[in-house]
Amino acid sequence: MHDLATVTDWPFALITIAFIAYVPGFMNAFLIVTLLLDRRPPLRPVAAFPGVTILVAPYNEAAAIRDTLSSIARLDYAGPVEVLILNDGSTDDTAAIVAQTLDTIEPPSQMTLRPCDFTVNRGKSAVLNDGLRLAAHDLIVTIDGDCWMRPDALRNIVARLLSDPANTQAIAGAVMVRNSRTNLLTRAQEWDYFHGIAAVKRMQAMYHGTLVAQGAFSLYRRAALEQVGGWPECVGEDIVVSWALLAQGYRIGYAANAFAFTNVPERMRVFALQRKRWSRGLMEAFKHHWRLLFRPRLTLLFIWWNVCFLPLDLVYTFVFIPGLMLACLGYFYIAGPLTLAVLPLAALWNGIIFRIQRSVFRDEQLRVRRNPMGFLFYALAYSLLMQPVCVWGYVVELMGMRKSWDTK
Repeated sequence: MHDLATVTDWPFALITIAFIAYVPGFMNAFLIVTLLLDRRPPLRPVAAFPGVTILVAPYNEAAAIRDTLSSIARLDYAGPVEVLILNDGSTDDTAAIVAQTLDTIEPPSQMTLRPCDFTVNRGKSAVLNDGLRLAAHDLIVTIDGDCWMRPDALRNIVARLLSDPANTQAIAGAVMVRNSRTNLLTRAQEWDYFHGIAAVKRMQAMYHGTLVAQGAFSLYRRAALEQVGGWPECVGEDIVVSWALLAQGYRIGYAANAFAFTNVPERMRVFALQRKRWSRGLMEAFKHHWRLLFRPRLTLLFIWWNVCFLPLDLVYTFVFIPGLMLACLGYFYIAGPLTLAVLPLAALWNGIIFRIQRSVFRDEQLRVRRNPMGFLFYALAYSLLMQPVCVWGYVVELMGMRKSWDTK
């Protein structure tokens, strides 16, 4: 910090070092200690599984919807299941493939599948709210049209809800990457979902503060959704509705063993647009529910945690990345040989996460496939892609630019 201040000034040095070293260092240390102390209670036996309505809201998912519906038809769930396929005005062959698939699959006797075709594309939140009104059961599950569910995924996520504290109104499932062997980008995203996203949700759940029941695979209580007005019309409808539940004093849990596998972006442009949308969703959540910042509840600790993301991403993008370029030219004002000292900590963090996630996989009879090149890219270069894209998302949301799903 002293060396940086001599070539700039003290305020710049303090802000830079705080958000390059101190804040992320604290976050990593907090995460590691939390995960080492995690001793969550086991699932309680379920005498009778309640009825569930699954909402699938595909838009132009001709390439994936057959596998999604086939995986749903193979679910091992003892209670009644209603599946509503809410085709959001797709312009490809999604509707025809849904009809063909429903003619060929053989769901269990307690499961019904019903297509609901909408001629005009209105957005995911609109069709999900239509599905909520049509639903026959009090438990609502959302699953993306390009996800593949494990046979026990529904059973595990419902069991988690029934085992968690009484004020739990939603459960986030464990979403992993299905198409990880396509290229280096998808290989890196496999580690992001397996390590980063899963670890953060596990940590948040330990403090009863899971922030997002993601739309790709989550479970909600119908009454709670209706109380907050359903899904809002925005690009980050899942995070905004999750924060609406938190604003009511409810709890959101995490089912680490309820697996759904999704197809992640395979091209850099689509990846950037997806992460831009996620960043816009975070900004939308803050705009709708900024009062959560002033609720004296430990479960809302991670709302403040997310406040740090904007300065972290800004400093990383506009200071640290240029600092790496300067280091290549021999100017070690921001990054230098000592920067390599964080690599052992990063190795420790990744090692702990890997052991925990591998044990969850083993319990589900899953095997962690070898992916060393994807890990190296994830560990060393992934942030160089992500943080600038996040800044892009923050800027376009603050400027009030037009909102769209982008990746379709």
